[in-house]
Amino acid sequence: MKEDVVIRVEGLSKKYFLGQQAGGAGGLRHAIEDAVSAPFRWAGRAVSGARVPRRVAEETEFWALRDVTFDVRRGEVVGIIGRNGAGKSTLLKLLSRITEPTRGCIGLKGRVASLLEVGTGFHPELSGRENVFLNGAVLGMRQDEIRRKFDEIVAFAGVEKFLDTPVKRYSSGMYVRLAFAVAAHLEPEILIVDEVLAVGDSEFQKKCLGKMHEVSTAGRTVLFVSHAMHSVQALCRTGILLNQGRIETMGPVGGVIAAYSNGAREETGGGGDIASNRSLGLSLKTATLRQEAPAGTLVVSAHFHLDKTISNAGLGIHIETADGVELCDLRPETTGLAFGDRKGPLHISVVMEDLSRRLGAGTYRLGLSFHETNWRSCLERTIIGEFVVPAFDVYASGYPPKYEKDGPVVLPVRLLHAE
Repeated sequence: MKEDVVIRVEGLSKKYFLGQQAGGAGGLRHAIEDAVSAPFRWAGRAVSGARVPRRVAEETEFWALRDVTFDVRRGEVVGIIGRNGAGKSTLLKLLSRITEPTRGCIGLKGRVASLLEVGTGFHPELSGRENVFLNGAVLGMRQDEIRRKFDEIVAFAGVEKFLDTPVKRYSSGMYVRLAFAVAAHLEPEILIVDEVLAVGDSEFQKKCLGKMHEVSTAGRTVLFVSHAMHSVQALCRTGILLNQGRIETMGPVGGVIAAYSNGAREETGGGGDIASNRSLGLSLKTATLRQEAPAGTLVVSAHFHLDKTISNAGLGIHIETADGVELCDLRPETTGLAFGDRKGPLHISVVMEDLSRRLGAGTYRLGLSFHETNWRSCLERTIIGEFVVPAFDVYASGYPPKYEKDGPVVLPVRLLHAE
């Protein structure tokens, strides 16, 4: 490994077996579990009359990761993103040595601290104080090091009042605050953090992001998994986009987030449509979001098909936060996105400009609806994808606006074409 490379991953693959465990695939723990549970599995098959195979069938294999290769240099902050099931958590578990790879190799330089699940390494019957020492020891801290940093850890976690209470009585938020505080104060060369920060409140999330930034500026390396794209963009310089266990793209974080956000939503209904109203013969065939650089510009394209004539057809656009809080509901009567009486294919593209000045930094979801005469809805809103608005200091005040402070907005929309 080169001197400045602290993580090297080459051809990394991880295979699981759906519904069954493969003998010898998961180490001693899984071998013991397999031996204990085997008689029950065989008895169950005998009762049901099912054939007992000698080996796990080939079709039950599931590759959570396939041929993943990348390097991370000292001091880099890397955001790992992708949809649920893309392989993000599996990758972090392999890097944290929680599980073994099926193929490939991992090279790590330095001490690793991981925060992958709420309360990892905590004993529920022990108090918060005792768990700080236990978890610190598990992570590799010396006792004198834990004592020296104890007050700082407790202050960061904000659990002083409950320090001598068994952690089984902690809320999930208290769990994650104390767990992150211990991991962050380990001063590791490599800090690995999964989506668990979503459990904490917004104020604590800001503290965590600040701490990870502090860790990175001290020359340490951070791997950060999150679905909050604005946090990834604010913290990370490099991004890795995983898709079905493979690296789809890797590079500057802005481009990786754009690749993630710009993908067409392909969740389909019958006949390959995204959404449809069979009684009216109306279907949404495809829809895409494309982000452009200037101040959060967003281009929305949609392909509808109308089997029957719809009078005074119109398009509705809806924007909500990643948590589902509605921000704006743009109807054809206010936007002017009305196309007269239509039948057959209808391709529509609109552009929404200057979103950074109007929405504030964050991750948002966009939905489309379709309307007819008197603006009656004939296709309910359908979420077609997410987009990320970068931070922008609108008023040159040093405080970029955020939707939770500045409230709902009305956004201008400009039609590019409809044909």
